[in-house]
Amino acid sequence: MSMNEQERSIFLSLLHKEVVPALGCTEPIAVALCSARAAEELGKTPERMDVAVSANLLKNGMGVMVPGTGEMGLGVAAAAGALGGKSSLGLECLKDLDEATAQAARDMLAKDAVRLHLADNDQLLYCLVTVHAGNESAAAELAGSHDNITRVWKNGELVLEKNQESADAENADKPWPLTLAKIYEFAVTAPLEEISFILEAARMNRRVAEEGLRQQYGLGVGKMMDMQIRNHMLADDLPTFATKLTAAAADARMAGVMMPVMSNSGSGNQGITCTMPVVACAIRTQADDEKLARALMVSHLTSIHIKHHLGRLSAHCGAMVAGTASACGIALLLGGGLKDMERTVRNMVGNVSGMICDGAKSSCALKVATAVGAGIQAVLLALNGTVVPGNEGIVDDDIEACIANLGRLGSKGMKEADKVILDIMLHKS
Repeated sequence: MSMNEQERSIFLSLLHKEVVPALGCTEPIAVALCSARAAEELGKTPERMDVAVSANLLKNGMGVMVPGTGEMGLGVAAAAGALGGKSSLGLECLKDLDEATAQAARDMLAKDAVRLHLADNDQLLYCLVTVHAGNESAAAELAGSHDNITRVWKNGELVLEKNQESADAENADKPWPLTLAKIYEFAVTAPLEEISFILEAARMNRRVAEEGLRQQYGLGVGKMMDMQIRNHMLADDLPTFATKLTAAAADARMAGVMMPVMSNSGSGNQGITCTMPVVACAIRTQADDEKLARALMVSHLTSIHIKHHLGRLSAHCGAMVAGTASACGIALLLGGGLKDMERTVRNMVGNVSGMICDGAKSSCALKVATAVGAGIQAVLLALNGTVVPGNEGIVDDDIEACIANLGRLGSKGMKEADKVILDIMLHKS
């Protein structure tokens, strides 16, 4: 019995909302987008700007390169967005940034015309940008998700307000539609023409992976693995191939490569890690496009499902979630079913559930590599019938309880860890 059309359309709209192209790390880009919207409202070139961001947004924007600028951090992202961003392009808002505008953004920063500080609220994902030119000002606010502009002001007067409360209330009343069983059912029964759009994620993210192998970006984790394969220090097996491709894409992306990636749940690295291990497995098993599309459906939906329990930004590393999700996609590609997916998730939760997020930066490629390696180990054990017992640690025999436990650990249990991590990062000498 396959799913009804209404259920399928709910799944598809979730995918279209959460799996979108993004240029650059999504936290600095969220700030650039918010700045672009404020500057558009101002209608002239901003002379100075004030940028208030939530602690988690600050943490994820401090150490990452902003595409087209050659600089890292939220300040340059804000200036670039205000001077050369287009809010209509969403998370690709810096797509048309040219060198002259990038230089103007760097100059603005050098003149101390960008004031960056923590916002006076406890929202996890929040940005308020106010731009000034002469005695005129405009402001834009972004909250809840990386591309969600909630309010816009011109000279202190509210000109746009998104009715967030009613949307939130409406969604709060609706039960969360995803379960691992439903994801599996959807992935294997949905008509191919409804889901083949996900193959664009494979194309887009593979291009970035190949670029990451071509030249040195960041730590060059993927490139180094490629070299060690040539030197016969590493075997060219499936786990190494998958890890190499995924890490190479993360290397390039965290170094600010001017190429979009297909993101998942507001994160480009999660999008890469949901996609590339599955693509690598499809290449090695010579799977056709239909098999790849169905496996990518499993992967991207599983990531959205687990991330729903964790929240957008936390002290929990999203690469671990995406590594778990892509391993479930690999289970499908290697002939496994729902039980194998469940065992895969339990094996991951029993292994790397404590990986912390200490901001977006070049070493994310290392965490991505760890997550992919652990994911493939988890799925190979699962296909062999091996699973972490439900009486151990935070693992549970009930797969939805197991996923909820991971979510509780990341969203509630790591709250204090989040504060300590941020404090350490902000107070380095």
